[in-house]
Amino acid sequence: MNGSALRLPVSAGTSAEARVAGYDWQAIAGELDGFGCTILPALLSADQCRALAALYPDEGHFRSRVVMARHGFGRGEYRYFSYPLPDPVEALRTAIYPHLAGLADRWNARMGIDQRYPADHAAYLARCREAGQVRPTPLLLRYGSGDHNCLHQDIYGELVFPIQIAVLLSEPGEDFTGGEFVLTEQRPRMQSRVEVVPLRRGDAVAFAVHHRPVQGTRGTYRVTMRHGVSRLRSGERHTLGIIFHDAP
Repeated sequence: MNGSALRLPVSAGTSAEARVAGYDWQAIAGELDGFGCTILPALLSADQCRALAALYPDEGHFRSRVVMARHGFGRGEYRYFSYPLPDPVEALRTAIYPHLAGLADRWNARMGIDQRYPADHAAYLARCREAGQVRPTPLLLRYGSGDHNCLHQDIYGELVFPIQIAVLLSEPGEDFTGGEFVLTEQRPRMQSRVEVVPLRRGDAVAFAVHHRPVQGTRGTYRVTMRHGVSRLRSGERHTLGIIFHDAP
């Protein structure tokens, strides 16, 4: 991934819309096309990251808590936000979606998938509600020393938006060690490819949820994507996950 292809966002004190608009979305689409993931540097300030991570103990913000080890998901835990979402999470979800909808349409067209996406997120959530997907999916994840997240896909129902975002809220080397974001790409009749994404606090990674199209010598083929987090060696790591489809 070529982080230099992206413009840094404007000041963290500005609106989410202005901050998100400060990225070079053509370059982001190119990285997602080429590698299935890309970095959005400095999406949140350090203060915003600390404020979001501090929400984790307050059950009033969340609809459920998942302890990964109970389900074979890994070690660590996460909480799904309830509606209404905290303002920063709602603002980012709303602002980022329109920049990804066109790429999502192009991916589906190349993979022979009929589904297309409306231009704004409110219209897409209305479509989710019509399909019985009404529960919010943005989440906070917390890992401690020795914790990890097994490779997985965040698919909750019939409607799946093919790209999602994870924002690192903790500082590597200060708050924790280890705990790298990992993405795997399973290619037909080939060995799998791995991406380890280097993030600093406030950086986000945009990545493919399930499948993405790849151009081969005989045309376009579909690869299967999974993501996870490697073992934390020490400390505590918090992450904000922004998933654009809701759950049944």
